[in-house]
Amino acid sequence: MNTLLTFIRSRYPDQKQIALHEPRFRGNEKRYVNDAIDSTFVSSVGEYVTRFEAMLQDITGAHYAVAVVNGTAALHMALLLANVKPGDLVLTQALSFVATANAITHANAEPVFLDIEKNTLGLDPDSLQLFLNANAEKRNKACFDKATGRRYAACVPMHTFGHPCRIETVLDICDEYGIPVVEDAAEALGSLWHERHCGTFGFMGVLSFNGNKIITTGGGGAIITNDEAVAIRAKHLTTTAKKPHPWLFEHDEIAYNYRMPNLNAALGCAQLEQLDGFIENKRVLAKEYSAFCVAEGLQFMEEPIGAYANYWLNSIFTKDRKDRDTFLALSNEQGIQTRPAWGLLPKQPMYTQCQCAPIPIALDVTERLVNIPSSVR
Repeated sequence: MNTLLTFIRSRYPDQKQIALHEPRFRGNEKRYVNDAIDSTFVSSVGEYVTRFEAMLQDITGAHYAVAVVNGTAALHMALLLANVKPGDLVLTQALSFVATANAITHANAEPVFLDIEKNTLGLDPDSLQLFLNANAEKRNKACFDKATGRRYAACVPMHTFGHPCRIETVLDICDEYGIPVVEDAAEALGSLWHERHCGTFGFMGVLSFNGNKIITTGGGGAIITNDEAVAIRAKHLTTTAKKPHPWLFEHDEIAYNYRMPNLNAALGCAQLEQLDGFIENKRVLAKEYSAFCVAEGLQFMEEPIGAYANYWLNSIFTKDRKDRDTFLALSNEQGIQTRPAWGLLPKQPMYTQCQCAPIPIALDVTERLVNIPSSVR
């Protein structure tokens, strides 16, 4: 593994401390942010919010985009818009950032954890099919748990580290059972599955623009959809359900203060202008990592067949947990930031009582996967 660390240093020769993934501000960021400040429209009303949403529509091909404060808020709102109710069950994958399960819980529903595929790191359609065949029944165009009678209200597959999952197969299975699909595409801006943008397959998709994402607004997220009524309601509910009026403050339901501020959107517009170059840069880096790993007998996480990945985070697989931990310690001691996969969601103390299917692949991946530096160079 020392040779890999030497190789990583050669990719980032001017950096003593090499971050896992840090933002790059090489365009109009300062100009647009200063313009937003000069306009005095720095909160959720302003031209940059509108421009940012339009740019997301152009990039993803979605008919509508609604910008919000972060990816967790986007997923929470998308689940509410998908009619997830208190006490419902939501199917998702065992390997994901905790925000996926937290958003389900914020909607007063309960996550059900399924396995992932090794070649995509996303929700395994076979695990989904087997679980539903064994545990679910359809009644009145909806799907319910046989044992408890609770409704399976949604399915949330996640495109892990920017690698598209087999979303079409997931959709086919969920359509069979009458379960809406909300795509967690938080890490997959610019990633395509069969030439279609991640997040545009399901009823809705969500994106994240946190500081460590491929583009950042500092903190931010978005809901994308092709349904006009859903988009209108998303904007209404994320803007405190305020009825349009020049001066009166009238609100027609309990809602949320989730809209993205104009200041953040200004940063995001400048970042989106550079997205194509960022992705090209990161795909070149991934190709270099891949060639090195092949030569050294290491296992590198390649994009799935049929996918065009943004390679948000590059990943390698070690032989076992001991090798993983040795490499993590060695790399971080040398100022090269690496990290393991997230702790599995069903292993987190607040989710240990949730339903969980057999997850052998997720268990294996968390023992051996390491994310390595992936910033745009």
